[in-house]
Amino acid sequence: MLFFMPPEWHPHERTWMSWPVPGYTLDAGAEAAHRAWSAVANTIVRYEPVTMVVDPGERESAARWLAPEVEVMEQPLDDCWMRDNGPTFLVDGAGGLAGVDWTFNGWGWHAHAKDDLVAAAVLERAGATRFRSEMVNEGGGIHVDGEGTVIVTETVQLGERRNPGWTRERVEAELRDRIGARKVIWLPRGLTADYGRYGTSGHVDLLACFARPGLVLCHVQSDPDHPDHEVTRENLRILRSATDARGRALEVVELPAPETREVDGELVDYSYINHYLANGLALLCSFGDPRDAAAAEVFARLFPGRAIETVDARPIFALGGGIHCITQQQPRP
Repeated sequence: MLFFMPPEWHPHERTWMSWPVPGYTLDAGAEAAHRAWSAVANTIVRYEPVTMVVDPGERESAARWLAPEVEVMEQPLDDCWMRDNGPTFLVDGAGGLAGVDWTFNGWGWHAHAKDDLVAAAVLERAGATRFRSEMVNEGGGIHVDGEGTVIVTETVQLGERRNPGWTRERVEAELRDRIGARKVIWLPRGLTADYGRYGTSGHVDLLACFARPGLVLCHVQSDPDHPDHEVTRENLRILRSATDARGRALEVVELPAPETREVDGELVDYSYINHYLANGLALLCSFGDPRDAAAAEVFARLFPGRAIETVDARPIFALGGGIHCITQQQPRP
């Protein structure tokens, strides 16, 4: 059978993360980063196994903050965003486990020589077959329904910082060959703040995600004066007119953006889309925002069999991502 990427709600074998390392992450505040990363890991490990990849120089800090149930794997790191430099796991429906090792170039702006080796090391530890891709891509740049549909953004896979000269057709062929995609839905661009100093140039995991086949959650900015207002309206128009790989029209559920617009005078890209599903758990970003509770109610309605828990994601977003960005699921074959 052919390997394919299952949806994030598929049962997990474990969750993979990586621990913060010196550089811009810890320079911005080691305690805040350690508290946020450990809060995510220590919550998830109550629902499924967690393996934390730790740079050899950070063994002591990891031991201080992580619950003893969190497994530690040593591996040199440049950074700590496992969704992006880790593998995209695949299954074949017959007990096989594999993973895509995308070419990783640090989003086009950050050191990446060590991080480009992380996916291979994780796949070896997991006992999974490795498929290397020549396409520069990150896990935060794709979202699938498990039935052949994937959502991406033009400014990621077609961006000059990643794949200069690539066409839609070439990207779609690579996604078909690597993750089993039969229908690619293209959104034009990401949230405005995602093009800043620590941005990813438009990752889809701030914009839209499948909650189940045929149903998409979409980040919506309702303030007409906000630069993301038209960005999210265009995404809504595209998704509502799209069909999936099985020819179904998509049902779109709007997920309003947090009210928080700026922090210390800088625009933020806070988004409830950036959540993580573990076995029996939906782990959501909270922002100390008036809309946190309403977002949790949406997830409780869409995932009635899961516990709803939150982690303050503001320290993570200050560094360029959220809960989804620092986690990577290993599906159960």
